[in-house]
Amino acid sequence: MIGRYDGVMNAPPDEPYLYSAETFRIRGALFEVYRTLGPGFLENVYEECLGLEFGAREIPFEAGRKLSLRYKGVLLRQGYVADFICFDQILIELKAVRTIAPEHRAQVINYLRATEIRLGLLVNFGSSPKLEVERFAL
Repeated sequence: MIGRYDGVMNAPPDEPYLYSAETFRIRGALFEVYRTLGPGFLENVYEECLGLEFGAREIPFEAGRKLSLRYKGVLLRQGYVADFICFDQILIELKAVRTIAPEHRAQVINYLRATEIRLGLLVNFGSSPKLEVERFAL
């Protein structure tokens, strides 16, 4: 099942959420960037600052990783460049828009399905008065 990850879904019995410890650390970095900058910057400004924050917090990450896409098991020539992959297992898609739209959610869900990564965070730095973070899991 794919959807917003608001409860227990595909999590180990001793862990209430899939990758909860890792996600907690990522969220700390996200909120620090938002607390420092606030809304109003372009997405690539938040991306650069988040990379610095991940580094400062020793969160393993890769920015701009090229991900292969598959269709019915066949590798496509088209690919996707992830904003971030953290802990080699969590996809992070950044936005700096007024509000998260259904097509942004569909984008993350499709990337998860196509790449077989199990967890994605959709992050919107453009909203005010708070940071928006939505969690999606396979």
